[in-house]
Amino acid sequence: MEFVVLVDPTDQPIGKMEKMEAHEKGVLHRAFSAFVFNHKHELMLQQRAFSKYHSPGLWTNTCCSHPRENEAPIEAAHRRMVEEMGFDCEVEPAFQFTYKADVGQGLTEHEFDHVFIGYSEAEPEINEEEVNSWKYMSMEAIREDMSQNPENYTVWFRIAFEEVDEFLKRVTIKE
Repeated sequence: MEFVVLVDPTDQPIGKMEKMEAHEKGVLHRAFSAFVFNHKHELMLQQRAFSKYHSPGLWTNTCCSHPRENEAPIEAAHRRMVEEMGFDCEVEPAFQFTYKADVGQGLTEHEFDHVFIGYSEAEPEINEEEVNSWKYMSMEAIREDMSQNPENYTVWFRIAFEEVDEFLKRVTIKE
C-alpha cells in the first residue's frame, strides 16, 4: 500500500493517507515534477503507461510522483527518475505550485507540487509499468502541440509548462 504525505497550504505535513484514498477525496498532498532538458534545451517528455490508474497514455514532464513520509521532494525526484526512466541526473529546485483538478475515473489530484529542473544527455531505459514512451521536444513545439491537442497532456504539465518556460528565461538572462 502506498501513502502520500498530506500537507497544509504552506506545505507543512499534517499526516498521511493511502494514495488512492487521497485521490478519491481530493485531499491536498505533496508531489514533485522533474523537467529534464538536453543540451539543445529540449524537454524529455514521457508518455504515461496505459495501465496507470489515472491519466493513462498522456504526455507529461520527465518524471513526477509523490515523496514518501520523511523523504525530501528532491530525494523522491532522484528515486523516481531511476524507477521510471532508468537514469538519474542533478536537479535543482525551480518553483512550487498548488493545483486541484479532476483527472477522471472519480479521482482528483490536489497537489502541492515541487518542480525541479535538470539537464542530462542520458538515454532513458524506461520502466514499461510506468512509462509507455519518451521523446525530446522543444518548448516551442510543445506549446504548439498543447494548443492544438491539450487532451494529450496531463493537467499538471499543462499548468506548470508556462511557469517552467518563464523560469528558464529568467535563468538564461542571469547567466
